[in-house]
Amino acid sequence: MTKSFADLALRPEVLKSLSAAGFEKPFPIQELVIPIALTGVDLIGQAKTGTGKTLGFGLPIVNSVKAIGVIQALVVVPTRELGVQVAEELEKIGSDLSVASVYGGRAIEPQIAQLNEGVDILVATPGRLLDLHRQKALDLSTVQQLVLDEADEMLDLGFLPDVEKIFSLTPNRTQTMLFSATMPGDVVVLARKFLNQPTHIRAQEEDSGAVVKNISQFIYRTHALDKAEIVSRILRAE
Repeated sequence: MTKSFADLALRPEVLKSLSAAGFEKPFPIQELVIPIALTGVDLIGQAKTGTGKTLGFGLPIVNSVKAIGVIQALVVVPTRELGVQVAEELEKIGSDLSVASVYGGRAIEPQIAQLNEGVDILVATPGRLLDLHRQKALDLSTVQQLVLDEADEMLDLGFLPDVEKIFSLTPNRTQTMLFSATMPGDVVVLARKFLNQPTHIRAQEEDSGAVVKNISQFIYRTHALDKAEIVSRILRAE
């Protein structure tokens, strides 16, 4: 059994960044995924939300990407919140690389400016990614590694046509990784269509939930105009 990230075939620079970020021991999904992903094959990683999938695909990416200011790895996520989170994790473990996140709900001009400065790893939501492509603000032909994170949620949100378009815009990719908490039929069809003999890795309990048991989820119904105030009160509460 892997006792630490040092037991994996990662570059010394990556291990140093991991140590600086406080990561010492891989989670089960990371221990299973990373050695296989490092070989460059396509894979499907199935694990619940909150189990550490980001490092599962993030470490193989930062281990192979070079700091040349050209997009070599693309991570597609369903929401801007997840995009920000994934980009922050990748920045921690790839300290010598340029990581950018682009998503809707923000002005597009600063994102274009960041892309023009040179990016090695791009994290994006489907809609904003295609908007930037239509404006000729980025070239996806240089992408070698493509990751679909939370694929089941992405398809639930109606992004299937966008995802298929993204696959067509990355013809030179050499590795595709799909991560999902569940494997409904449309995700299976997507994987069969675009992944090349993927290895399916499952690291989760047999129950059907998409989130690990020790994560509690709460929903507060509120008017859209009251959202900021409700969030503020939640953050102040004990």
